[in-house]
Amino acid sequence: MDLRSVAVLTALSIAALWTGRAIAQQGAAPRSGKAVYDAHCVECHGETGKGDGSAAGILVPRPRDFTLGRYKLRSTETGSAPSDDDILQSVRQGLYGTSMPAWDRVLSNEEIQAVAVYVKSLSPIFSTNPPKPIAAGPSVPSSPDSIDRGKTVYERLQCAKCHGSDGRGAGAVTNEFKDDWNQPLHAADLTEPWTFHGGATARDVYLRFRAGMSGTPMPSFDGSASDTEMWDLANYVVSLGRKPVWSMTADEVSQLYARQDAEARANPVKRGAHLVSALGCVLCHSSYDEQKRIRPGTQLAGGLVIRIEPFGEFVTGNLTSDKETGLGNWSDDEIKRVITKGILRNGTRLLPYPMDWASFSTMKPEDIDAIVKYLRTVPPVSNRIPPPKWKPLPAHLWGKFKMLILGQDPPMAFFPTPAAQGGR
Repeated sequence: MDLRSVAVLTALSIAALWTGRAIAQQGAAPRSGKAVYDAHCVECHGETGKGDGSAAGILVPRPRDFTLGRYKLRSTETGSAPSDDDILQSVRQGLYGTSMPAWDRVLSNEEIQAVAVYVKSLSPIFSTNPPKPIAAGPSVPSSPDSIDRGKTVYERLQCAKCHGSDGRGAGAVTNEFKDDWNQPLHAADLTEPWTFHGGATARDVYLRFRAGMSGTPMPSFDGSASDTEMWDLANYVVSLGRKPVWSMTADEVSQLYARQDAEARANPVKRGAHLVSALGCVLCHSSYDEQKRIRPGTQLAGGLVIRIEPFGEFVTGNLTSDKETGLGNWSDDEIKRVITKGILRNGTRLLPYPMDWASFSTMKPEDIDAIVKYLRTVPPVSNRIPPPKWKPLPAHLWGKFKMLILGQDPPMAFFPTPAAQGGR
């Protein structure tokens, strides 16, 4: 399963007026919405709404850049702004399969309305290209005939090039993409409808075909398929959904995991990429600016300064394939030794935190192999890492005594980079 990181939103005072299904845009409402946004949205979406918050660098897909007005989940025509209901729905129910959670039971109705008003104020698209609701044709009830027709549409529109002939990527040209901001995206696994960002009903899926998903490679099929064909296609996609784990029997769960294990062995690089993501390697092995944001182009290139009292100051290593400053000239065994034993190439032994090599040593050998294979594929980034700055031996021994005998966790502090300038 993919790791889904979690963003956090909370509350504000409100001055927005609710009129029917629309969002009022008067008086102090934007100011109240900003209070909600500033309190809980900036960690992911950034202070100005550009999707560059401190958590953005480790989230896939990346948080939305509100300033450009490109919204993936809309019930409006391509190029126009989303409707008020579109925004409210995204806030209320969240975006399934992403780090955007549902806030319906966390924020009050007034707070949700207010933050939606504020989000709208971040882009001029709502005035320059106001919402143009899609005039959807009559829905087509799901039936064996509709599903068969939808399968034909799936083949004609060449959906398998991205999603595979089975909806899970089998035979796909690729299922790894970049969005308009050059950030990574994964083609949806159509057999796991609970991960569909905008919902998994036939209408939800139909709207993705009809409206497209702005900012992503997913186009609108308006003009390429008739309304009826898109409804048939939606019914076909819904039919691909498998039973979720929480509804399976023990035997079915065992069979699912056995299949996933076989797939992992068949594609160790993909497995390694998943493990590196799930273990949070990017979180430490990247360089940060003063706003706690990962510097562009430094993911897995190391550089985060970590001070552990009273042991010393350490800078995280460069895990890219760079031959001078990264792992490019390391042997597989040398990389595995660091991961599982905490011993660097020069023989230096790492503390068992925050690099948790003691836990990693319990991983399956094939998973360690997969991590190494993936790290070999990470593009090289030149970033020379300084050696650790150890405190004198008495301080070191005193720290071990407090930790091992007195049970006191050593305090750690994290600093921006570069370390060469003190990282303060």
